[in-house]
Amino acid sequence: MDNTILDLTKEAKNIRMGIVSMLHAIGMEYKGHPGPALSITDIITVLYFKVMKINPRHPHWKDRDRLILSKGHACPALYAALAIKGYFDRKHLSTFRHAGSMLQGHPDMKRTPGIDMTAGSLGHGLGAGVGMALAARIDKKDYHTYVLAGDGEMQEGLIWESVMAAGHYKLGSLTLIIDRNRYQSCNAVDYTIDIEPLSEKLISFGWSVKEVNGHDIPQLIDVLSAREGPRPKAVIAHTIKGKGVSFMEEDNSWHQRPITDEEYKKAMAELGKGGIDG
Repeated sequence: MDNTILDLTKEAKNIRMGIVSMLHAIGMEYKGHPGPALSITDIITVLYFKVMKINPRHPHWKDRDRLILSKGHACPALYAALAIKGYFDRKHLSTFRHAGSMLQGHPDMKRTPGIDMTAGSLGHGLGAGVGMALAARIDKKDYHTYVLAGDGEMQEGLIWESVMAAGHYKLGSLTLIIDRNRYQSCNAVDYTIDIEPLSEKLISFGWSVKEVNGHDIPQLIDVLSAREGPRPKAVIAHTIKGKGVSFMEEDNSWHQRPITDEEYKKAMAELGKGGIDG
């Protein structure tokens, strides 16, 4: 394993530790979303520590790449990554979801440095991404826009309007990443509304589609670094909800749930001693 993969693996571990630490620190009266946050951790790691063109000292740099976390409830993973990258002090992670905190339960672009689009109501992120990609074309900018959505979001009508628009305008500077962990808040995705055949549907609207293991860092680097071609790109990332903490993996009760002291100790023992500082 080369040094790049080792470094990214370490950062992913740090982010997972950060997620568990911050969700435990907020107390039992607050319910975060550990399952969805842990499933996207490796994707977030590769984007922020390898692929995206960003500058934490200048979060509003006009030529930066953009990320829209459409599944905004998974924001603990993004907040941990932003803190580690230096967008804000790590001390703020313990204030997650508290009144007045810069780190709310869904990303807020006016409150948190490094957030490119406010998210909350599911299904809206891709439409905003289409707008950003069109703006890049109009302004003759070469930045890339990434949208990270949940597979449950693919049931939304607005998603498919945006898919159709992106294909029509041939937005090659747009990448949609679908966190295919197979669960949404109350049940399995395909039980609620079956979204398959997902790849074929996207291709029919003019998209280029790749399917990868969403926890395989070399695969993620290869597919997320690709920017060539005139068509918008979709990455179907097959993931495990709760990845990294054995008692949370594939257990959908961890979609939204507080972390007890005992669960915190058990999770941190698996991930490594320390907390957000490693």
